[in-house]
Amino acid sequence: MQFTTETRSDFTIISFELDGPIEPSQLSQIDLPKVDLKKGVVLSGRGPVWLYAALVHELHPAAWVATHDPRLGAVVVMSHTPGRKLGEVIEL
Repeated sequence: MQFTTETRSDFTIISFELDGPIEPSQLSQIDLPKVDLKKGVVLSGRGPVWLYAALVHELHPAAWVATHDPRLGAVVVMSHTPGRKLGEVIEL
């Protein structure tokens, strides 16, 4: 699994690409890139729902987390800040 990051003023985009099929047993081996958790995080990449759930769980300390939907934008799925609401769509 390969990661790239793009830092923006109030959030960081973490993009990932799978090297091949991934198994649930590999979740504990994933090493997310270090990002500023005082800001939001947007996850982008193609993967199974359980992978996204695990990544959001790991990023729980972040101010907020969104997942990128190419049709909509970044959809906020978790927030600890009043500045971002659950279900809010952020244009990328």
